[in-house]
Amino acid sequence: MASRPRALPNFPLFLLMVAVGLVAPGCRSVRPDLGPERTLEAGVPESFGSPNAKAPSVTWDFGDGTPPQTAPGVRHAWDAAGRYTVRALDGEKELARVVLTVVPRPVLRAVPEDAQTVLWVPRLRGNVEGLVDFYERLVGSRNARSSLEDAPLVPLLLRSLSGGPTEVDPEEGFGFFLLPGFDGVVALLGVTDMRAALEAVSRELRSAGHRVLPQEDGSARVDPVDGGRSMLLFADRGYVYLAVPDSPDAPEPGETVKALAVVEDSPDVNVVRRRVQALSGPGVSENALLGELRGKVRDGSVFLFSAPPVPEAEKEDMPVRGFFGALAVQADQVELDGFLSSSRPLLGATPGPASALLGRAAAGPVAAAQLSVPPEELARLVFGSPGSPRRQRTLERWRTQELDAEALLKSLRGDVAMLVYFDAAAFFQSFIRDQRPAPKGTVVMEAGLTSLPPVLQLVQKQLQDNKLVFQKDTQGNTTRFRTRLQEQPVSLTLSPERATLEAGEVLSGRETGDVGATLRTRFGADAFGPGHLSLMVDLGRLRADLAGTRSVPGVGQGQLLASQVFVGALLERLTPLEYGFLDFAPAEGGGRLRGRVVLRER
Repeated sequence: MASRPRALPNFPLFLLMVAVGLVAPGCRSVRPDLGPERTLEAGVPESFGSPNAKAPSVTWDFGDGTPPQTAPGVRHAWDAAGRYTVRALDGEKELARVVLTVVPRPVLRAVPEDAQTVLWVPRLRGNVEGLVDFYERLVGSRNARSSLEDAPLVPLLLRSLSGGPTEVDPEEGFGFFLLPGFDGVVALLGVTDMRAALEAVSRELRSAGHRVLPQEDGSARVDPVDGGRSMLLFADRGYVYLAVPDSPDAPEPGETVKALAVVEDSPDVNVVRRRVQALSGPGVSENALLGELRGKVRDGSVFLFSAPPVPEAEKEDMPVRGFFGALAVQADQVELDGFLSSSRPLLGATPGPASALLGRAAAGPVAAAQLSVPPEELARLVFGSPGSPRRQRTLERWRTQELDAEALLKSLRGDVAMLVYFDAAAFFQSFIRDQRPAPKGTVVMEAGLTSLPPVLQLVQKQLQDNKLVFQKDTQGNTTRFRTRLQEQPVSLTLSPERATLEAGEVLSGRETGDVGATLRTRFGADAFGPGHLSLMVDLGRLRADLAGTRSVPGVGQGQLLASQVFVGALLERLTPLEYGFLDFAPAEGGGRLRGRVVLRER
């Protein structure tokens, strides 16, 4: 008889025994799955291993010099950008590894997506140094340091510029933002060690006299030295935040109880922390409007994005969707390039009229301004859209003063310009005589008119209400009023075409010409042209007028030279500003804002 074959082991039982053996605590042959090579952001924790506490423990080496950890699963964040190899170890045996690329966490990804306004420096290294240097030159080193050290988190940032060890991450950003539901401002700064950074900021706050109270969750409440509302200091995923509520206005006499009630009803700073900690996506960095506007603006060192909600009832008067601007620092100058997005054409579909004053003025102004806006658009800006509650309220307020605001605005052509001139000879006469500097010069302001009576009525009423002593001369359709304000002669000439105001010294000896064309050539992009709102201040011109004065009636040559040296040194000590200008003009989809501030050469 044939023999029976030997029975095979029970196969399911065999698999069970193998499985038990594989997960037994003493077995290290399981290979943890660390995932593929990938890119992470500095400060943002990543999970590895098993979340099950009963799973076998392994030793985790994160490749960044931090102590290894032994556990079934871990979470770890890398403080600085770089490439790191994460290894799972069983003693000396390597079970698995993965290479991770850690990049700086962009500051906008650390700002909640519904932030209404954000001002930020995207990367400290290469940006902050120039900004601080420019600011120190503009306002003076002592003034700059004093104001910067009062700003939230800035003292810690300034210390990082010295080049020594610091908790600040130079590859990450710094900024401020406003959140709906929080009445105040929030500052944030990228750091490499959140705990050390919190301690450093706490020391800075204490040294400034504030009271810092650490909380169990790692945050700190900060009671200001001036008794204002409490601030909140906390950290999250590589950034330190300081939420600063707006301070209540100082109480009027007899309003102490009301003021106390306002303080008790102060903004909840914990709202900021909850919103930041709940942030799981890209934050405000992928805001659709921000992305749209950023493509319209040149690159820079500092950026501003603002898109506060406009109440439905005010959208007709306020069609602006948002603003994006960039400041670029280049040696001794800062340039602004910005775009204001709008749901309808700004300042009218057609440009406002050109200024007649700029086309025939004395050369060499030290300041100039122009407003070129169609009259109805000017009415919208001042009074609100036709039929709106704001316009009705404004018109009624003017009626109580016996003035017809609608008629007054319709009498304006839409061009208003102002020129300021410096009279160096008159200045030196006064300076040498009185032993103190006093401004001397001329201000000329002109507005184009389409109708004279409403303007004439307004001027006469204002002169009478202010009880000014004035002379009035009328010749044909032209009326001139003369008076004195602060010892300066003032003349206002009204004709059917224009209203012209002149104040100060009498302009004489200057060539006349097309000042507008000169300004457009200097600043470009049709600044001071039709449809533009433009402003310019030229201290370089003022310095040239001071230095170029060769003689002053009644003043000796020696006295004049000594005064020129003294005044030149005083002006240089006050400000190194050479010139600055700002220009806004409608463009497709909104309007473009440009500006420049230039400092005198070192």
